Formats: sequence, structure tokens, C-alpha cells
Amino acid sequence: MPVETDARTYQVRTYGCQMNVHDSERISGLMENAGYIPAPSDAEIADVVIFNTCAVRENADNRLYGNLGHLAPKKTRNPDMQIAVGGCLAQKDKGTITKKAPWVDVVFGTHNIGSLPTLLERARHNEAAEVEILESLEVFPSTLPTKRDSTYSGWVSISVGCNNTCTFCIVPALRGTEKDRRPGDILAEVNALVAEGVSEVTLLGQNVNSYGVEFGDRYAFGKLLRACGDIEGLERVRFTSPHPKDFTDDVIDAMAETPNVCHQLHMPLQSGSDKVLKDMRRSYRSKKFLGILDKVRQQMPEAAITTDIIVGFPGETEEDFQATLDVVEAARFSSAFTFQYSIRPGTPAGEMEDQVPKEVVQERYMRLTELQERISWEENQKLEGREVEVLVTAGDGRKDEATGRLSGRARDGRLVHFAVTPLSDDDPYDNAEGIRPGDVIRTTITYGAPHHLVADSEIADHRRTRAGDAWEAGQQPTTAGVTMLGMPSIGMRPSEEPSEPSGCCSGH
Repeated sequence: MPVETDARTYQVRTYGCQMNVHDSERISGLMENAGYIPAPSDAEIADVVIFNTCAVRENADNRLYGNLGHLAPKKTRNPDMQIAVGGCLAQKDKGTITKKAPWVDVVFGTHNIGSLPTLLERARHNEAAEVEILESLEVFPSTLPTKRDSTYSGWVSISVGCNNTCTFCIVPALRGTEKDRRPGDILAEVNALVAEGVSEVTLLGQNVNSYGVEFGDRYAFGKLLRACGDIEGLERVRFTSPHPKDFTDDVIDAMAETPNVCHQLHMPLQSGSDKVLKDMRRSYRSKKFLGILDKVRQQMPEAAITTDIIVGFPGETEEDFQATLDVVEAARFSSAFTFQYSIRPGTPAGEMEDQVPKEVVQERYMRLTELQERISWEENQKLEGREVEVLVTAGDGRKDEATGRLSGRARDGRLVHFAVTPLSDDDPYDNAEGIRPGDVIRTTITYGAPHHLVADSEIADHRRTRAGDAWEAGQQPTTAGVTMLGMPSIGMRPSEEPSEPSGCCSGH
């Protein structure tokens, strides 16, 4: 029998990058800490709808205002409903949002997520919109309570902001310069997640391998990876995203020598043309980029390397684009996130001359994706017949119900669809093997497709985990979060840490 409650419901709608996904986990934690409850998945609408926006993707403004427009009549019918807009687009547009959509109740930025419950209550009391945008970070977001989406895998921020000045990117203007979190607090959060059964963490930052710039230790990230290797029960460590200009050999050593650090690397290329890289203000060239990949593969021959590529940057010639194709052929990426360049207001590239015609960008994009599709398929076919360890995941296999398979991620991050014996026609997790999200299995790859691997062989081993128990019980990890900014060494207890950062950096 359903429990009656007077608590107001909330719903978070997230757009954009992994940082936004993790911020939304914090928003959920804040809301529930303030007494709100999540709206049922089948609910048409919630009492509070929160948009966590992205300003990087094309047509982000149109997407937001279109969604806000759909809510306007619902708001008219139910004046007690509240709508909040946060994230990068809120940071950029500030008060413009309430001018274009006056039915919005709260606008908050990337630097003051923690103010949301207070702003909602103030807007209700004053019956007026509340707009609060801070220009700089006052406290690290991990001080906030966090409701984790997954029982088995967790994001852990190590820094926020970015000191780079890439001409196509507006992120530094919206999230500020890099602020590094104390290593001791990072490790404390990882330990807290592991204590709740989480077996995999992803260290997250706009530029993870520049971590340590605030306290003057250019080897801090490699030390952090090694420190994660000492955490009992932590089986997999990933990180995203590094920048080629800051990628040092000690990080490669740490990846190769720390058993729980996965041999997976996302290394954004953006372009294979040295001229375009210069115009992008990417302070590396294609030779250095490929040299990094060579060093990684010397120590980890099986490493899966992925990338980001922008096609049609202003001034890109056919010769420049061919240089990108050449680097992609040489790099042998396991997969790539490819983007057609489009103007982002507020970025230097948006003001550049020689914008490439849309039809030319589209044609080049098709050639690039066709090339990468072939390479991905060839690389995945090499894994046929190999036994892999798979962490079972929820939501990665859209066709699992129809195919009698479950899905998960190999240690190198590749998606694996593996066969099970189904017991139920409508629930893929009701299977004879009793396998649940969060459990770990071993199986042999029978087919390598361009975007995934298939394992229709018998399961060689199945290990039930605490994360699987939590998933079965419908529990979600939560972390309270206690964090300051800046610290000069790894693994110290909070009582040993200085109260102020040991140094800072204004960018480079």
C-alpha cells in the first residue's frame, strides 16, 4: 500500500558532459536532504523540475527554451509548481532566462549549486523569481550531499574549471579557472564509496592530468592514481579527460603499474592538422600526440584509446582534414566522439573568418566516421576468442530483453553484450544465472562489432558483489561530502592538512 506523504517531488533533467551528470547527482542529494522526494518514473510532472544545462552543445539555447515552453501551460494550471534552471547555460545567460521564460522560478549557476533549496524556498515565499549567479567558486561542490545514480560505479571530482584557452570552448568562462581538490579528501570520498559497495570510480575533471597546478606538483595526478591502488575493495579506476599537453610519462607508469587502474585512455585529438591545432590554441602537435599513444602502448599494448575530433573548424582546408584522417589511421582509436564544428557565441572561434560551409563539413564528417567505423570494427574483431572480465551494468543494452543477453563493461571500457538464460520475457535481470548489475562475470568474446562486443559463449565465472546486492534491494549510495580546496601531498588525514592552499596558478 503506498505511503501517503506531503513531501514535494522533484525531477532533474540533465544535458551535457559527465561533469553535469555528476552535478545532477549532487542536486538530487541536496533536494532529498532538504526533504523533497524523487518523482515516480511514470509521473507526468513533478512539483519541482530542475534543468541542469549545457552551453557547449549546438542549439543548447533552443533546446532549453523549447522544453521550458512545454512546461509553461502546466505551470499555469499549477502555480505551486516550480521550475529551476542551472548549469553552464544558466551561468552564461544569467537574467536572460527569466526574461525569455518569466514562468521560471529559480536560476542558479555552476558555482552555487548548494544554494538551490534556499533559492526555491525564497522564490515560493516572495512569489518572485530568484536569480543567483556567482562568478567564482566559493566551496568545492563535493561538500554537497550526493545521491549516486549507480550502486557499482561512481564519479569523483578531483578538480573543477580549466586554465586552457581553446578557441572553440566556452567552459573556462562558465566554470572558471582550475581549482584542485585536496588529495586526502578525494581519497576519503573514494573510500566512502567503496564502503557502500561501489567497485569502480572515475576521477573527473575538465583536465585531470593538470591536477596539482594549484599546489605546484606536476606529478600529483600520477601519485593520486597510485594512491587509489592502495584502497582495498576498489577494483577499477578510470579518469576523464586528460589534455595531451599535460600528459606526463609518470602517469603512463602509474597506469601500467597500478593493478586497479584500467588500461583505458580518452585522449582528445580535436584535429590532426598542426595548423588547425595552432588556431584552436591546442598547445601540442600531431607528432607529440602520436608519441604519447606510442608510449602508452609500449607499456599497455592492449589499452583501448578513445578520442574527440572536431570536423570543419574555421579555416580547415582539405589538406588539413586529410591530416586528421592520417592521424586517425595511425592512432587506431577504439572509438571516437566526432563533432561537426558549429559557432558557439562567446568563443574566439565564433568570430574567425573562413567558416567552412555546412555542406563541406557534413561531407568531411561522413568520411571521418566511415574511417573510424572501419578501424573500430577491425580493432574489436581482434578480441574475438579472448576471455574478458565484465562489470555488469544497467541500461547499456537496449536490446537485451529481445536477445536474451545482459550488458556490461570490460576493463578497457568496451561495451559487452553477453548471453544469459532468461527466465522472464519482460525482465532481462530475471535470469537463470542470477546475474545482477554490479556483479562481475568472465566470458569469451565471440563477435566483435564496430560499437560493441558480443559474448554468446558460456559464462566462465560469476562473482556476486555487494553492489549487486544493493541494486537488487533498490538501494543507491549516498555521500555527504566534506572537502576544501588545495593540498600539497597525497593521502594525509584531514587533521594533518593545512587550512590554506599551498599555491595557485592563474593559467597558462
